[in-house]
Parts: sequence; C-alpha cells; structure tokens
Amino acid sequence: MEVVEDGAILDPELLQLPEISTMALKSNLLLVEELYTQWLSLPETSKMVKSLLSDAKTGASLGVTGNSSISSASTSNSLPSMFPGGSTPPLSPRSMSGSPRVMKRQGPGPSSLGSPLKIISEPVRQVIPQFYFQNGPPPPKELKEQYLARVNQLFFGHPDGLQIHEFKSVTKDLCKLPSFFSSILFKRIDVKCIGRVTRDVFVDYWVISNMLAKDIATQIYTILKQPDCNYLTQDDFKPVLEELLATHPGLEFLQSTPEFQERYAETVIYRIFYHLNKSGNGHITLRELKRGNLIGAMQHADDEEDINKVLRYFSYEHFYVIYCKFWELDTDHDFLIDKENLIRYGNHALTYRIVERIFSQIPRKFTSKVKGKMGYEDFVYFMLSEEDKSSEPSLEYWFKCIDLDGNGVLTRNEMQFFYEEQLHRMECMAQEPVLFEDILCQMIDMVGPESEGCLTLRDFKGCKLSGNVFNILFNLNKFMAFETRDPFLIRQEREDPTLTEWDRFARREYIRLSMEDDGEDASVGSAEVWDESLEAPF
Repeated sequence: MEVVEDGAILDPELLQLPEISTMALKSNLLLVEELYTQWLSLPETSKMVKSLLSDAKTGASLGVTGNSSISSASTSNSLPSMFPGGSTPPLSPRSMSGSPRVMKRQGPGPSSLGSPLKIISEPVRQVIPQFYFQNGPPPPKELKEQYLARVNQLFFGHPDGLQIHEFKSVTKDLCKLPSFFSSILFKRIDVKCIGRVTRDVFVDYWVISNMLAKDIATQIYTILKQPDCNYLTQDDFKPVLEELLATHPGLEFLQSTPEFQERYAETVIYRIFYHLNKSGNGHITLRELKRGNLIGAMQHADDEEDINKVLRYFSYEHFYVIYCKFWELDTDHDFLIDKENLIRYGNHALTYRIVERIFSQIPRKFTSKVKGKMGYEDFVYFMLSEEDKSSEPSLEYWFKCIDLDGNGVLTRNEMQFFYEEQLHRMECMAQEPVLFEDILCQMIDMVGPESEGCLTLRDFKGCKLSGNVFNILFNLNKFMAFETRDPFLIRQEREDPTLTEWDRFARREYIRLSMEDDGEDASVGSAEVWDESLEAPF
C-alpha cells in the first residue's frame, strides 16, 4: 500500500491492471466499485470535484477539462469507452424501468442537482373572455337598464300583473313582436295558468332567460315550438292564425263564417310549409325559419290594414283563388280530388301522363290517406307549383315528375316520353306540331346545362326561364302562350317586375271569380280587366 498527499491510500495492484473488457467489468461489479473508490482517492480528483462544486455555486460555466496530470492519468489508467469514438448518445427521457418520468417543477429556484441553467419564468396566464353563450350573449348593461325602466313603466299601476287582453302593448312595444303573438306569448309566460303576468315573472322570462338578446326569428321560434322539440310543426302556427283572424281588421268580415276562417288558416300554414320546409318532412327548423321571408311577412301583416296587400302567405285573395279552384274540381264535394277531377284543371291544360305521375305521389306523398285521391293540402302544393314554376319548390316538384328513373338527371328519352302526348294533342287540335328534335334544342338553350346532353336540378335552379321547359313538356296552354309570346303577359311582367308568376295569376283569377259571383262576364286574362283591377281592389 502506498500513502500519498492528503492521506490517500493507493493500491499499486489496481493501478497496474491490464486493459479489461466491458463484459468483464459487467460481470465483476466489486472490482468496478474498488476502481471507482480508488479514482476518488486521487488528489487530482479531489481538487477537480471541489473546483466543480465551487463553479456550480457561483453559476460559472462547467468546463470539465481537468489539469494535465489528471488528463494523463485518465489516458493511461481509465477504463475503455463503452461506445466507439468516445461519443455518448443522449439519455432517454424515461426511467430505467421504461415508464415515463414525470418531472414536476417545484418553483423558480435552481433544480435539486444544482444546475446552472437559466430560470425560465412561467408565462402569464391570460384570461380569455367567454365567447359562447347557450342562450346568446347577454345584452349590454346600459341597454338592460333602459329596458327594465320601460318594463317598469308598462307594469306601473298593475301590482297584480297584466291580464291577457292588456298584454298586447307588452308584446308589440316591449318585445317588438307582431301583435297577434300576444296570446301565445302570454300563455308561454303564464305557466301556472293564473290568468295574470306580473312584472317579475315577465322579467324572468324575457330578460333573465336572455330572450331580450336573441334575434326576432329565434324569439318567434322559441315562443312557437314545444319545449321538448327542436322544430316547428303545423299545429304550432295555429294559435297565431287564430289570433290574427280574431284581431286583424282586414279579416273582420270572416267573423260570421268560422268554417272559412279555418280554411284560411289552413291555407296560410300550407303556404308557409311549402316555401320554408325545404326537406319536406313537416318540420321547420330554426335555420329554415331564418332563411325564409316569413318574419317579414308577419311584420307586414301586423302593420298593414289591408291583408290582401300582404302577398306573401297572408293574402285573403290568394286563399280565395286556391279554395275556389279546389271547390270547382271537387264535383262531389267530399273534399277529395281524383285523377279525372285534376285533368280538368286549367281547362284541361295538363297531360294524362303528368297527372299519373302526380297521383303516383312521386313529387310528394299525399296527406289525404285515401287511396287514389288528393286532399286539400295536396292540392295547395300542386297549385302553387303549377302556377309559379320559377320558385325552387316548384322546380323540385316537377323535376321529380319528369325524372322517371329518379337518378337526378333528365335525359332526352325522359323528356320525349312526356312531350309525345303534347305532340299528339297539337295534332288533334289542328295546330302545327313542333317536332321534339326542334324543341329539344330550345329547352337546352333555356337551361344551359353544365354537362351537355343531361339536365340536373341544379341547372334548372340556375336559370330564370327553366320553368318554361316543364310547360313545354306537359302544359299545352302555357306552352302555346310562350310560343306566341303573349303581349299581355309581357306587359304584366314589365308593369311590376317584383310580382311573381303566382301573384299575377292569383290577381287575374280573383278578378274573374269575383265578377262571376257578381253575374258579370269576365274573360280569363283580359287586358281590360287587368286595367280596371289596378284601381279597384277587391
């Protein structure tokens, strides 16, 4: 044994060991421990460790270079490297057992190992304001205070609350809803059916539940729909129509005829669903309500004393024309129409083939529940589609009729199948027939399809003249009027381009029907009648 400086004891035998393989070291751990202890006993090692500790405490860089003697000693006495080239791969961020090691930072101070790495401060947590509200964003504080002040004014002097006949001012002035929503809104708030709505109960429903901040379409949708549904049905509109009939001055003359009040309400609801319910499932969603024009029509009906000026949905004249047409065809008055009845529509304007397709219920399933017959609702859908082929519901209705194989494309053969009967009818009426090959080019030019040789529903919706294609295929009267370019029809379009085909048709028919009721002789579509009607509303 040899004693060196600082009292360290060296074992000469260990210092003179020959080169040992890695496998030998792994198999003799006691020898490795003795070698490591011997290395720690060297004076140079002690100095190096003290120097590193000092540098770590002061935050100096850890430059582990060592002096010349320790370098020399390590060259001559160190164990051979376990990796070629002396490079060591980085350690895996996992424990020896293979499970992830979760390192939790205890604070901003140095690590337990005394690492001199710079301390990275924690980022400041930013509070993100709430951006989604299930019932919509709350109104600004000032707006809410102003609104509550108006509520206090309307409910002042009514500590026990307002009765249903006193609630209309709340509906129209406070809630900004059409006045004929007053009864249904009152009943929605008066859940206990006590017959009164107090100030606090109204505030809870309209302000606290955030109805105030919703748009008018969402407000109407929420008021009309049943609590457990996310759509509107036809029954949901009945209370609104009942109050409209009871309070609107333009419908006061119907008070003595409740059966016609019921028919009017049904017709308005059918028209609403015809235009708004795109899916045709009888359920109007909030999105469909917002995309339609019903809200504007309701507001117009509430502000306009003459209900006939509200052309969208609510015109009594429009109802009168639809109902009278149905009554004319329903010869046995069982409120059902069969094929033979419908073939007489428009002075036998339609072909048998298109009537067959209608009664096959391809464009729309009948609601009559009577085999081979359509009910009044089915007739409303048919008539609206027949008299205004520029609307999207009409284009979809007739496209399904012509699309025999239901593949979404109208081919030459399908169109020729329907036109054959038109051609035969022209020959029977001693009119000069128009060959299908000639008319086919004209129809394709009208629609302007994306793909040559086939017409899709998208092609029809992208062209204003596409409705004439259907007239060419199965409505002889309108086909001939289009071919001759009836100057009277052209004049009508120029006089008021905002009117739809349905608006113009309903106006002409109402004049004819009203004159027939007065015992006068009126010709259908007479220019003189049209001129007189401009100054003599009915």
